[in-house]
Amino acid sequence: MIIDVHTHIFPKDICEHRENYFTGEGPFQLLYDSPKSRLITAADLVRSTDESGVDKSVTFGFPWKKEAYFKKNNDTVLESVAKFPDRLIGLCCVDMYSKGAAKEVERCLEAGLSGVGELAFYQSGIEPEALKMLEPVMALCRGKNVPVMIHTNEPVGHQYPGKTPNTLAQIYELAKKFPENNIILAHWGGGIFFYTLLKKEVKETLKNIYYDTAASPFLYTPEIYQAAKSMAGIDKILLGTDYPLLPPDRYFRELEVAGMLPQEKEQICGLNAAQLFK
Repeated sequence: MIIDVHTHIFPKDICEHRENYFTGEGPFQLLYDSPKSRLITAADLVRSTDESGVDKSVTFGFPWKKEAYFKKNNDTVLESVAKFPDRLIGLCCVDMYSKGAAKEVERCLEAGLSGVGELAFYQSGIEPEALKMLEPVMALCRGKNVPVMIHTNEPVGHQYPGKTPNTLAQIYELAKKFPENNIILAHWGGGIFFYTLLKKEVKETLKNIYYDTAASPFLYTPEIYQAAKSMAGIDKILLGTDYPLLPPDRYFRELEVAGMLPQEKEQICGLNAAQLFK
């Protein structure tokens, strides 16, 4: 079974009239101002998975600043999971600085969504205030035993839309503060798994951290897979495409180039996610 843990869907009217949602939504406009940045519906996603051979997709919307917008997007995810229950696994996405964030997470988890994410701190990084805001959401997810996906990125290298000012120290503090939560760090967690080579503390701190591969072909050479296997462990790597940013076949080709064994590819492409999402 192939499970893609990182895809985005939107309501139809947002797909067709994105410009109507730019006001007051700087990160959304930054990422989707260009017509080349695709927005898709759940039906579009399912059609694409039929073509690519993906069995299930974990999908979510966007961390809109306006509560009405993230509720609208979460309702679309709820409706989509109900329509395609064998194909889609839904996550609740919110802006953590919204007063209604925890209440919305509670609503979505009670309605049947399978976790929370992709939570992003595009302008602040994962600062102490962000960790404080996360506390009630993390508590809800611990109570339901569901994972939380956090947007992370490498703190060095070239700039690109959506690259946040997070630091490795901030990512590490996130893991330390919520050791009982299963946390998926998107985009390889900014490479923090390197520090599992330290003799003290880090490996234990990162024991419940998973890493998805979203946008990897844009960011890393295929050697990242062997490095992550060695340092994080093969059981902590999850296929994530960031679709529609990139199609699954780009990742399948990189797994071949990286020389991953058949069993390792099975773990990355589905078995690990199946266990995490039960």
